[in-house]
Amino acid sequence: MADEVVNKVAFELVTPTALAISEDVDMVVVPGSEGDFGVLPGHTPILSTVRPGVINMYTDGVITKSLFVEGGFAEANPERCTVLAESATDVSELSSSDTEARLSAAREAYSSADDEAKVAAEKELRIAEEMVRAAGGNATLH
Repeated sequence: MADEVVNKVAFELVTPTALAISEDVDMVVVPGSEGDFGVLPGHTPILSTVRPGVINMYTDGVITKSLFVEGGFAEANPERCTVLAESATDVSELSSSDTEARLSAAREAYSSADDEAKVAAEKELRIAEEMVRAAGGNATLH
């Protein structure tokens, strides 16, 4: 039994309101700002910002859970991976119609934003585009 725990990574995903996930997994893949990175047992310590995208949790070579995060920070070490996320939604709960509506609203907000609001509008646009991808939507992305 002890060997099983050694061959796992303790994964925690924390949002501002709750501990969303706390599980031992074989591997977790995180959408880092410099690209996706996988965390296995024995991982070198790393700190990274997290871009909008999907975190995949693996057990026995199979994705057991996929979570969409809007951004945040990740810390990994040989035993654990912790993600502090702005928000987290199970990908199975994302609907194409809702995500495409969010994308449409984000595009409208971006196109009408003044210089001060452009940065926030661009961030929302990136989140909405990634959310549409995660939901498997067919909206035209740019």
